[in-house]
Amino acid sequence: MNFLKPILFIGAGGFFGSIARYGLHLFLSSRSIVAFPWGTFAVNISGCLLIGLLVGLETRHQLVADPLKWLLITGFCGGFTTFSTFSIEGLALLHEQQFGVFFGYTFGSVVIGILATFLGFSLIRWLV
Repeated sequence: MNFLKPILFIGAGGFFGSIARYGLHLFLSSRSIVAFPWGTFAVNISGCLLIGLLVGLETRHQLVADPLKWLLITGFCGGFTTFSTFSIEGLALLHEQQFGVFFGYTFGSVVIGILATFLGFSLIRWLV
């Protein structure tokens, strides 16, 4: 029965992460006047920052207990970040021959995402 506890925490986190992703995506996409997928981009970058902060707290100070790791890192961040959506949108941009937007979106998501994760992790090292 020990396997059920993590599954419930991960499932609850994933539920709320997915809802948050959808809400932010809708909010930003409905306000965009360009073909750039701002909703998914913002979700990926903020998700990278959040997971950097959480993992930074956990590895630096062991402040995140297992149930919180399951809920927030595996569940919420896993449900919130959208790199599968990123892939399909990238393919759509290529299909629509929007090569400049595709390369900006791909490069920005990957490089700025990694930098945001590093920033979140580093902030914990400097601040906590």
